[in-house]
Amino acid sequence: MAKLNVNGKVRDYEADEGTPLLWVIREQLGLTGTKYGCGIAQCGACTVHIDGVPTRSCVRPAASVKATEKIVTIEGLSADGSHPVQKAWVALDVPQCGFCQSGMIMAATALLKAKPNPTDQDIDAAMTNICRCGTYNRVRAAIKVAATNIKGGDAVKGAVVKKADAGEIIHVERSAT
Repeated sequence: MAKLNVNGKVRDYEADEGTPLLWVIREQLGLTGTKYGCGIAQCGACTVHIDGVPTRSCVRPAASVKATEKIVTIEGLSADGSHPVQKAWVALDVPQCGFCQSGMIMAATALLKAKPNPTDQDIDAAMTNICRCGTYNRVRAAIKVAATNIKGGDAVKGAVVKKADAGEIIHVERSAT
């Protein structure tokens, strides 16, 4: 029996050597927040953190992950959705269908850990996940709100959210009050 450290707990699993980490996480550990999208590491729906590094779990064999490496899934980010990135996602109503969003949140969390005050270019470079609904402007806005919240501010409270005619968020800024 092999072992994985997932969300702070060492868990046993049994799988063929080439079984992707995604399937062990979903099927054997019952953590279904991590999604299968493309199976070729392009869409990012399967993004988890391994020792803090965003990793596409659909192509990473579970057997290649050492029991000492720490895997964090969307369920492990916070037990109650209180992580600043999750809160920003909810506050700005980022998801449409929501399928890709757990992977987006995991990628955004890793970005903010590496770059606490990311520029638009930093966000574009780090957020390579694909959203079929096209929520990229809302993702960018939520990352900026989360960055402020992580630094101890409250960018959601009192924020001015500028929207285009179609309702898409184009900019978020603090209000003067």
